[in-house]
Amino acid sequence: MLSEHYLSDDQDPRTAEKVLEKLGDMLTSGEAVIYLAIQKKPAVTLIPDCIAVTNKRIVFRIMKKWEIANNYITFTWAEVKEVSFKEAFFSSKFIITPKKGENTAIDYIPKVQARKLFQCCNEQLEKHKSIPSGPETASVNKNLDDHYDSYIEIKDANAPLISTDMEDELTQKLKILFEKQLISQKEYERKKSDILSQL
Repeated sequence: MLSEHYLSDDQDPRTAEKVLEKLGDMLTSGEAVIYLAIQKKPAVTLIPDCIAVTNKRIVFRIMKKWEIANNYITFTWAEVKEVSFKEAFFSSKFIITPKKGENTAIDYIPKVQARKLFQCCNEQLEKHKSIPSGPETASVNKNLDDHYDSYIEIKDANAPLISTDMEDELTQKLKILFEKQLISQKEYERKKSDILSQL
């Protein structure tokens, strides 16, 4: 699934490959990834946050601090009110405003990726505004969305949290953080133990 199409704006190839592989398991019939934006923090990031745009939804992969499991937040285009981004000196913060509920945002998105993301999202929102939404269509869409949400929960609950390759990469990055004295020996041992216990 990895191709130059997804690496056109300086996305990290290793992260892109892992994200696209996971998304490939989540896509529904007729769904395709259009664009992928990957967070790029100035400091060492174990697993950067990502935003994927498909022709049916927008997917946020957010890693909470010191957690190993992926947290996927999805919005169908019918659920999205608007998207926006705020440019800082080195990067941007990308924000989605749903019709119901709270905003979701990821910071440290490279500026060029944030602009492309904004463009792709607005194109999809325009396309989905033109789709008729009568009572029958809304009922079908709701059933599909409910099914998709439960599919993701079941899949994430049963899937191993990290692969061996991911474990090696995470322990190496933890080691770097420890060697640079960004975390203590105790934090290093505790996090390494957490990683190994997830296998």
